[in-house]
Amino acid sequence: MKTLVLGASWNTGKLLVEQLLLRKQDIKIIVRCVEKLPDSWKKNTHLTIIKASVLDISREQMQEHIKDCDAVLSCLGHNLNLKGIFGKPRRLVTNAVNLICSAIGKSEPNSPVRFILMNTSGNSNRDVDEPISTAQKVVIALLRALIPPHADNEDAADYLRTQIGQDNSFIEWIAVRPDGLVNFDEVSEYELFPSPIRSAIFNAGKTSRINVAHFMAELSRDSELWKSWKGQMPVIYNKEAKKTS
Repeated sequence: MKTLVLGASWNTGKLLVEQLLLRKQDIKIIVRCVEKLPDSWKKNTHLTIIKASVLDISREQMQEHIKDCDAVLSCLGHNLNLKGIFGKPRRLVTNAVNLICSAIGKSEPNSPVRFILMNTSGNSNRDVDEPISTAQKVVIALLRALIPPHADNEDAADYLRTQIGQDNSFIEWIAVRPDGLVNFDEVSEYELFPSPIRSAIFNAGKTSRINVAHFMAELSRDSELWKSWKGQMPVIYNKEAKKTS
């Protein structure tokens, strides 16, 4: 079976594709600009490149893309510039999650497809009690109202929680929440927690993009690891990020 990757041309998405290729997995990626991809990808027999904008793909077309996939991994996000933050599409991630889940549901796979969404530690898992300070609640409310990508990230995870839920016959999901993203060249030790151990606003930790990619790649194929986090929103920190008061 194959793994479909969304957001493969993004910083973390590129690293995720490399992690999957290291594991000799067969991959499909959907990207708008093929020219910017590494030449090694274009020559790799384990990699199929689909040139398209995700939201321009119909549900029927997406069903064709995912019919031989048992996992979908999304690193979609918004560019951190004025156009990316305030321009369209404002619901890129949410609409992509909706499209993928709808296509999977219509396909009625024999076994559940694993959907892994890269999210953010600034988004709370409202399925569990995650206490946050009043000050952080105020800041998050402002971000939700003023910064469209934050609301998009919240809505995407909420779609998985509330619309797909824990007992869907065709989809199982995990939303991975990194803290402050940094660039490392190699995978390092990292820690996983069901909920944040520090304030994402006032005391953020560090999470390297390559560690996020490694964890997502492991989730896609490690059945025991998948069972440990299925239907949850694990927070990932680099090992040196310790709990502080």
